[in-house]
Amino acid sequence: MNLTIALQEIWVKQPHLILIAGFIILVGFVSKMKLFAKANQPIEAAFVPGWDLIIIMKIIGRPAKHAWYFAIPVLNIFFGFKVLVQLAQSFGKRTNTDALLVCLFNVFYMLNLALAYDEEYVGPVYQDTIEPAVPVVKRAA
Repeated sequence: MNLTIALQEIWVKQPHLILIAGFIILVGFVSKMKLFAKANQPIEAAFVPGWDLIIIMKIIGRPAKHAWYFAIPVLNIFFGFKVLVQLAQSFGKRTNTDALLVCLFNVFYMLNLALAYDEEYVGPVYQDTIEPAVPVVKRAA
């Protein structure tokens, strides 16, 4: 079945589904644009599929190569939620309640984060290095 024919059938039977999906996509684009602007990143990256992931990795402090994790089945679900939580943490939302809300209402939470005047970008949260549990003491020779 052709995609165009399938969409026409859905439009005839249940047009509200396409309108709701279009609204959620529009909200996602607007929230990404505003978040990128708050983090001093190019807002046109919100419309380019691979570039937006690289910019999000840059905002949260991850290396750009971590965007490839979204291409791995099953891992992309876990990693997607992890990136959403780290993105919220990059804007100062560090409580467990915020993590739960960003996982449940991700598109609308990001829109709220993007449009709130009092929310500012505080910096990347991902740390590439693992700190040793016991401090290393260097002895003088």
